Amino acid sequence: MEGHDFALWEKRVDALMVLCGQKGLFTVDGLRRALEDMGEEAFEKYSYYERWIAAVNQNLIEAGVYSIEELAARMDEVAARGESYGEAQSNG
Repeated sequence: MEGHDFALWEKRVDALMVLCGQKGLFTVDGLRRALEDMGEEAFEKYSYYERWIAAVNQNLIEAGVYSIEELAARMDEVAARGESYGEAQSNG
């Protein structure tokens, strides 16, 4: 990815992968399996880091770190904050 200016969220995905791996929440093989399970279409439709965060998420759900329902509830909470960081800050 020479010349790619990494977005903050991409750096966070990378950090999350490292931290979760160090904590033993998944293995490289588990991540690879989740990536392969996405199918070839995902490799055309999603970016590199979008595929990685999906694989991390799948492995964390499988490890029992959180459930799909818990993730959905948390995502709803985050979405309610607003579209941008500035909006979220003003919403308290």
